[in-house]
Amino acid sequence: MKILIADDHAVVRQGLRQILAGDPDVVVAGEAKDGDEALALARTVEWDVAIFDFSMPGLSGLELLSEVKREFPGKPVLILSMHPEDVHATRVLKAGGAGYITKESASHELTAAIKKVANGGKYVSPALAEFLALEFTPDSNKPLHETLSDREYRVMWLLASGKQINQIAKEMSLSSSTVSTYRSRILKKLRVATNAELVRYAVSHRLVG
Repeated sequence: MKILIADDHAVVRQGLRQILAGDPDVVVAGEAKDGDEALALARTVEWDVAIFDFSMPGLSGLELLSEVKREFPGKPVLILSMHPEDVHATRVLKAGGAGYITKESASHELTAAIKKVANGGKYVSPALAEFLALEFTPDSNKPLHETLSDREYRVMWLLASGKQINQIAKEMSLSSSTVSTYRSRILKKLRVATNAELVRYAVSHRLVG
């Protein structure tokens, strides 16, 4: 199987290569350091399964996932993240991701996950499966951040991570006024009034460290 890797940290990409090197049935077809480069690579090399970091410069993992699924609907995409499964996994699966793996568990889960999704399955850990079962029960109370669009969710995450509007605009290739509009929508949806309250919300829901 040919694997496409995208992560903005060279040491992570190297670690993934080492993990995959242990399986003779798997070869790395290409690697990218950001979302834009990953999308370009997906269009130019042959690949069977993609592994994308959730948080990257340029196209974020979610935006990249959505674009790749639109152009290559039959190909599975795994999302790799430093964040716990119960924080972002639901959004990833709803966006068409074939699975969600934390970087902490990648060393012992990645190969099995690749083989499962390559055969048309979805990969979730036992802990995530239990969380999803509770998440989709009729009486579950959805957190407010689940109402955000993928673009709003990324702006929220960047704001909560301490980025300024002009920095976010540059990273997402948007105008500052557009980012400000997103910010206003986000504050309203999360029922907060300031960036400080937004940070407190994100921290309390473990959306940021």
